[in-house]
Amino acid sequence: MSPERQSHLDLAGLTGDPDTSGPNAARMYDYYLGGSANFAVDRAAAEEQIATLPSVATTARANRAFLGRAVRLCLDLGVNQFLDLGSGVPTVGNVHEIAHQIDPTARIAYVDREPIAVAHARRLLRDESRVSVTQADLTSPRTVLTAPGVTELLDFTRPIAVLAISVLHFVRDEQDPAAVLATYRDACVSGSVLALSHTTTENLAPATVDRGLAIYQRTSTPVIPRPISEAPALLTGYDVLAPGPVRVTEWRPDVEPDPDSAEPVANTWAAFGILP
Repeated sequence: MSPERQSHLDLAGLTGDPDTSGPNAARMYDYYLGGSANFAVDRAAAEEQIATLPSVATTARANRAFLGRAVRLCLDLGVNQFLDLGSGVPTVGNVHEIAHQIDPTARIAYVDREPIAVAHARRLLRDESRVSVTQADLTSPRTVLTAPGVTELLDFTRPIAVLAISVLHFVRDEQDPAAVLATYRDACVSGSVLALSHTTTENLAPATVDRGLAIYQRTSTPVIPRPISEAPALLTGYDVLAPGPVRVTEWRPDVEPDPDSAEPVANTWAAFGILP
């Protein structure tokens, strides 16, 4: 990766001047995935994070692969409506791309609070009649659940797949992520799904953790890692599918990982539950 890559963000429709004075976690994530929807300040911070924790780019790719597996499983289960919370910057392998390859009638409501990500997404997806983009904070579920882009696209009398992929670690403890998810759960009918992944610092050296978290402290969304032991609280009310909460690379991989591989370990766990 190179911090010299140029941005290809399309900001048509964005009101006001975007704040690009500091790095943004969503755009850093896009950079880890090899995208170009980021600015120089994001690329520099991402490169600093890669130097601190080389597994971060591998983890981003593993997380995106988990998203693909989760979406395909939802469709196998007959769930073709998706509420993607904290969807970030659209890049290769987004939910609508995966879902529409299998079911062109699938409906996807993207939600993100970051204005640049939303403006770029709306511009890219303006011709997608079965996709909406809503600017809202996932920690205000009532606002999300009453937004026109959600209510006019998704039918909550049928099962919904709520996706919280690599986003809950931006929700502070005092915002009570379990309670936030419970509100979305309570808005859904039986057969609905929750798929989530979450950053952890388990098995990392304390010095590495301190340096890595300090980088995200410079963004508007500092990271709050949580251990896998906190997964059950986030999945309250759901029947958790096997293999349960596990490292993201171990959640129903398409190809079994090579135990002799030198690929860095992904410091993210994942889980998938169905509402009975």
